[in-house]
Amino acid sequence: MATDYPKPLPRPISPELTRPFWEAAKRHELVMPRCKTCDHVFWYPRSECPCCLSTNLEWVQVSGRGRLHSFTIIRQPANAAFRDDVPYVYAVVQLDEGPRMVSNVVECDMGAVKVDMPLVATYHDATPEWTLVKFKPA
Repeated sequence: MATDYPKPLPRPISPELTRPFWEAAKRHELVMPRCKTCDHVFWYPRSECPCCLSTNLEWVQVSGRGRLHSFTIIRQPANAAFRDDVPYVYAVVQLDEGPRMVSNVVECDMGAVKVDMPLVATYHDATPEWTLVKFKPA
């Protein structure tokens, strides 16, 4: 495993449950669980549908497009590893398919960040093992 990335990386509590997401991210694709019983697309990954409790699930590619639902600008990092990144945008993105996803808004001037602005997924290859999904203005 590569260790040259100077910041903490995600450590999924349930690697098997989230593996399709991380594998797709490495391919620069965004996938989410979808219930085959009620067609509900949801985020975060879990073993049953949050709407109907079915375990009949599949992973589907989503558009990676959405709108900024909420955000804050981080000026004081909670972890010293991020001190060179401040300020940065911590965001909740409402995807076109319905789910909300927490991420960062990148490639955007801090003064231009606005609720409801259109966004599109972008991918940061942190290490050969980890690709982070972020969002930029569409």
